[in-house]
Amino acid sequence: MAPRKNAKGGGGNSSSSSSSSSSPSSCTSGGSSSPGARREAKHGGHKNGRKGGLSGSSFFTWFMVIALLGVWTSVAVVWFDLVDYEEVLGKLGIYDADGDGDFDVDDAKVLLGLKERSAPKPTVPPEEAEPYPWLQDQVLEGPGPQNIEDEVQEQVQSLLDETVYAEHGEDLHQEQDGPAGELQPEDGVFAGSDVDDRYEPVGTGAVHEETEDSYHVEETASPAYSQDMEDMIHEQENPDSSEPVVDDAGRTYQEADDVTYQEYDEQAFEPSENEGTETSDNAVDDSNTILEEVHVPPAEEQREVPPETNKKTDDPEKKEKVKKKKPKLLNKFDKTIKAELDAAEKLRKRGKIEEAMHVFEELVQKYPRSPGARYGKAKCEDDLAEKKRSNEILRRAIKTYQEAASLPDVPADLVKLSLKRRSDRQQFLGHMRGSLLTLQKLVQLFPDDTSLKNDLGVGYLLIGDNDSAKKVYEEVLNATPNDGFAKVHYGFILKAQNKIAESIPYLKEGIESGDPGTDDGRFYFHLGDAMQRVGNKEAYKWYELGHQRGHFASVWQRSLYNVHGLKAQPWWTPKETGYMELVKSLERNWKLIRDEGLAVMDRAQGLFLPEDENLREKGDWSQFTLWQQGRKNENACKGAPKTCSLLDNFPETTGCRRGQIKYSVMQPGTHVWPHTGPTNCRLRMHLGLVIPKEGCKIRCANETRTWEEGKVLIFDDSFEHEVWQDATSFRLIFIVDVWHPELTPHQRRSLPAI
Repeated sequence: MAPRKNAKGGGGNSSSSSSSSSSPSSCTSGGSSSPGARREAKHGGHKNGRKGGLSGSSFFTWFMVIALLGVWTSVAVVWFDLVDYEEVLGKLGIYDADGDGDFDVDDAKVLLGLKERSAPKPTVPPEEAEPYPWLQDQVLEGPGPQNIEDEVQEQVQSLLDETVYAEHGEDLHQEQDGPAGELQPEDGVFAGSDVDDRYEPVGTGAVHEETEDSYHVEETASPAYSQDMEDMIHEQENPDSSEPVVDDAGRTYQEADDVTYQEYDEQAFEPSENEGTETSDNAVDDSNTILEEVHVPPAEEQREVPPETNKKTDDPEKKEKVKKKKPKLLNKFDKTIKAELDAAEKLRKRGKIEEAMHVFEELVQKYPRSPGARYGKAKCEDDLAEKKRSNEILRRAIKTYQEAASLPDVPADLVKLSLKRRSDRQQFLGHMRGSLLTLQKLVQLFPDDTSLKNDLGVGYLLIGDNDSAKKVYEEVLNATPNDGFAKVHYGFILKAQNKIAESIPYLKEGIESGDPGTDDGRFYFHLGDAMQRVGNKEAYKWYELGHQRGHFASVWQRSLYNVHGLKAQPWWTPKETGYMELVKSLERNWKLIRDEGLAVMDRAQGLFLPEDENLREKGDWSQFTLWQQGRKNENACKGAPKTCSLLDNFPETTGCRRGQIKYSVMQPGTHVWPHTGPTNCRLRMHLGLVIPKEGCKIRCANETRTWEEGKVLIFDDSFEHEVWQDATSFRLIFIVDVWHPELTPHQRRSLPAI
């Protein structure tokens, strides 16, 4: 029994053992124990010899388990989105103590008494303290804060109201030269004619094409802040139209180096007959159309890559330069409903557009004077228009952006964002003059914002008003001489005015600035082209840099509207093209084609029109066009009926909406500058009709060839080419453009016309 008693006395937990060994009373009542048992009790031992308590290794193990549980709990919270941080931050907004619109460290310091509360401005919200600099003097003279706010709001409101009235009257005056009956009101807002005078009857005049000199805007083409401005670039077609497409200035598309500023890829949503693809951006807009999904080719190399206008820089210094201050979009009232606004915006950003739209519409009904709710609704309509490819919904978005900017007490940043996006979407629909009016109002409201003036300059360029654009950029450069965006555009305009040498420093310094909007293939193209024309050997250095930055396929192939993955070589054989029947037909009937061309030349009606795209260094070069952008010129074909009848059998050329079919006559003493076509989507055939024995030659890339009567030359005019006519008599050829043979049938139907 004694051994069991000793074992019992030495067992138990360490705390009871320690108290037994240290307390006299416990020793007395518990009876005597052996020295070994007492030593074991003193150290908290167990009867099986193990030590009690946690060892160092056990403590570390439990510490690691708890730490890992904490880490994985944190991961789970973030991964499964268990906490709505935006809602939490929105609720914390009520503790905003320094008036900056959110709860941050400074607010906490104020609430803890570590920092003095900034003096509140009783009537003007922080984001509206100095929104309109040109009113500063009036503010100083005002009778009091409340009157100041009223005066500012009154003037801003009057400017915004002028927008609506001006676009019903003033814009009609601007567009009075357009065809009658084409004025299309846009949802009752900015209702001036945005269709412009872009259509003209088909005649026998030359129909030209726009190329890399045309200005495409992927986004707002300036370094301005652009929040939530997703691109909606879609390709279209309009195979049934029998009219040539002309630009917003009423000019037809130009061949190679006519420096104009046009879009090809940002175009309105329009249906085609069968495919659900869209029509040309110059086609009349059907505002009631909702399109089905467009079938996009799955392979990335099948997609056309347009020139980029706002490439981002990897240079840290340049990134710092373009860093923008976060805009303040909430007025005092919207701060009180921030949680509701944030919840709706969160739905939109997650792609739940219809649900977000419903929430924002409820907020607009509930808070009709909330700019934030109205702006959120506009963004949802904008997103939904892209999703459903609907012009009608996009028009609603344009109208709602205007409504958001027109409400009372709208923060200046929200006015700016709303109207900028409105202008961008108007351009998307081809409503260039309506967009221009919006930009003009923006500059009136924010006269010190050079980015808006840069946008305004682009707006003028898009309607062909280079003189007004030039004045805008001169004003910007006088105020900010180092503005790279203004420099490249000013150089662009100077080159269009044939001031070649003057344009070079502006284009060069603008590109070198690295400012947003300057890393654009067109500017590299025109800088190199200008240098070539003045004999500057640095031209190919800039072409090489443009190639390295992804603007050109190679130093030689500098077209800007390309489809990746197409075979690229300067010269082609008929067999390589796969168009053997067309080549044979042209060569068999070359005399018929020649005779009809000569008959047209002999007429006194001037049916051959001079090349006017600034391609000639010297000489005389004229053209007579039968097809343009896949559209037959019926009047012109009356002059060459047999030739047109022959070509009707070959859709690879008559349906080539990125090419032309035309006669080309060149007189002795003519030199055509090195130049490139706009796209790699076509090949160009030259059929020799009247060729002098000596003195006529063409270079494509680094190989020079000559024409033969009755024979076809085929080359890819997206490569640099140059022509000399040093004979003693005229040279007559027949030009036939065909689709690149590797383009799919879908691409031939869906690529926008050039």
